Amino acid sequence: MNAYKNSFAKPIDSRYDIVILGGALGSLFSFLQAIVAPFIGHLSDKYGRRRTLLASMVGNILSVALWVAATDFRTFLASRIVGGLSEGNVQLANAIATDISDESQRGSTMALIGACFSIAFTCGPALGAALSNITTVAANPFATAAGFSLFLIFAETLYIYIRLPETHPRLTKLRHAEKSGVPNQSSSRTATPITSRKYTNNPSLLNITHFLFLLPFSGLEFSLPFLTATLYSDTKTSPSALNGRLLSMMGLIASLLQGTVVRRLSPLLIVRVGVVASAISFFLLAWVTSISGLYAAGALLAVTSATVVTGLNSLGSLEAQEEDRGAILGRLRSWGQVGRAVGPILFCSLFWWAGREVAYATGGFAMLAVCMGVFGVLKSPTIGPSGKSVRTSQ
Repeated sequence: MNAYKNSFAKPIDSRYDIVILGGALGSLFSFLQAIVAPFIGHLSDKYGRRRTLLASMVGNILSVALWVAATDFRTFLASRIVGGLSEGNVQLANAIATDISDESQRGSTMALIGACFSIAFTCGPALGAALSNITTVAANPFATAAGFSLFLIFAETLYIYIRLPETHPRLTKLRHAEKSGVPNQSSSRTATPITSRKYTNNPSLLNITHFLFLLPFSGLEFSLPFLTATLYSDTKTSPSALNGRLLSMMGLIASLLQGTVVRRLSPLLIVRVGVVASAISFFLLAWVTSISGLYAAGALLAVTSATVVTGLNSLGSLEAQEEDRGAILGRLRSWGQVGRAVGPILFCSLFWWAGREVAYATGGFAMLAVCMGVFGVLKSPTIGPSGKSVRTSQ
């Protein structure tokens, strides 16, 4: 980390060390997720969502257990590696939502999942910060927060085991056929070979869009603590408190939008709204000089957080068939995680090398390029009377 800091002509204050370290760990986690997400998706198509999710939860339990026991950085790093290689909740929740909703309901179902995650990411950090002030193990100041996380994950795993049914269409049809004693040819283990398929939006195009969007956007998210610290270091309110309020406001707005407006709009429309809001926020942050301007940009970022990824997941699910939903959504997540792994490194390097104005203006122009692709290339799927999408292009 010191070598990275010393590579810039402009000195980086040591108070940012914890933020840089956290970003490095976040990039590592995202990189591991990019590797494993397609495999988790494929396994859920082959063995079922429930079984794969339970296996993922066991990995999460092991990861947090290592965190509870961590009294040195190596053990903590091991916990993040295990977590990165086993985390599958997000993509499996999306796959389950795809299984249980028809295509006319897909956008609203995905938006509800997004709202739940927004609420969790708003409340979770505040709860973790409060619990970290309670010391139970002298060698690990975060043992209380880690222990409570372990309790929550164990309770979630138990709930999934008891209450979550299998949702994969092939396996549910097979189970129903076995109960009724009637052979069901459509639910046999041998999947029908996938012939030439027509797409409204080819999954590869959605994957690239996801990557190109998250590359600058994740860098912007990671740079916010640096921005608040450099702009408002002389104010009465501490920069960390300002950053906490900003993130809380963004999480609240995002969850409200996903629970109300987003679930009523078409997936392509919400993606378009989100990328435009993101581009505007980049240019605002390049020249913002007041707290009110910072909050205005934060509100636009909340709109982006509530829309783009949810919309892309919905569009991706509409291109998937029963036999490959997990794999397609897994690859979509994988490309996004590559953007999340690389974006903070590139953007923050530009931030410290060329300055705030250049970094955010560059991000704004990059997002304008994404806007051109979203408006010019992506198409809105046509939902037929049966709730199925009508694919019109190869």
